[in-house]
Amino acid sequence: MTLFARAAAALGMCWLALCGMSDPKATASLEAGVLERINFARQYPQEYAELLRDYRRFFEGNILFLPGDPNGLITREGPRAVDEAIDFLEAQAPLPPLTRAEILTLAARDHADMQGPVGGTGHVSRDGASPGERVKRRGGDIYVGESISYGHADPDSVVMQFIIDDGVPSRGHRKLIFASDFRYAGVGCGSHRSYRHMCVVDLSGTATGAPVMPEWASAQGGQLFRMPER
Repeated sequence: MTLFARAAAALGMCWLALCGMSDPKATASLEAGVLERINFARQYPQEYAELLRDYRRFFEGNILFLPGDPNGLITREGPRAVDEAIDFLEAQAPLPPLTRAEILTLAARDHADMQGPVGGTGHVSRDGASPGERVKRRGGDIYVGESISYGHADPDSVVMQFIIDDGVPSRGHRKLIFASDFRYAGVGCGSHRSYRHMCVVDLSGTATGAPVMPEWASAQGGQLFRMPER
């Protein structure tokens, strides 16, 4: 059994089938697992590349047949995107882990709670709020990045979707996960009307989404000020 198959078996590849996304404990476990797997990839990118090598073996053309799934999943790029992700990880320097931040977590959950029941997608809420505005509503600031996964209900599948970024030419989700300026993150997961599951990850250089002060300014006792809104 390959490394990925063992990981899939250990996770069950069926968090929701066992617990149901409506179970707060199951949701909290998924959120914690997503952050843990993001941090593993950031700290040990070459080891994560090995996980993707095992994952690649389950492709037949552009169709992915994961253990226990006889129907398969049609991908846009097939193993080519996985190979490109492996090359990226092999060249990636280790990064510090992201620390869970409560404000970012609440903002991520807000988006999952608002978007999931109506089957929406994207980073803008139905009321027009951006990721930064959602963080601001929770008492933070607007300097955040956001990645969203749809259709996956176990941590490894969520994080692999970000890192492989199949069908996303810019690999923007991967870039956010491996952004060296980010130090904090919050994860919010929930049910989704169209895709069954979704997970939102909000990231920032600070725990509140405030801008990061340059080190030279901080060393001299500097403070950040924002112009008042008109």
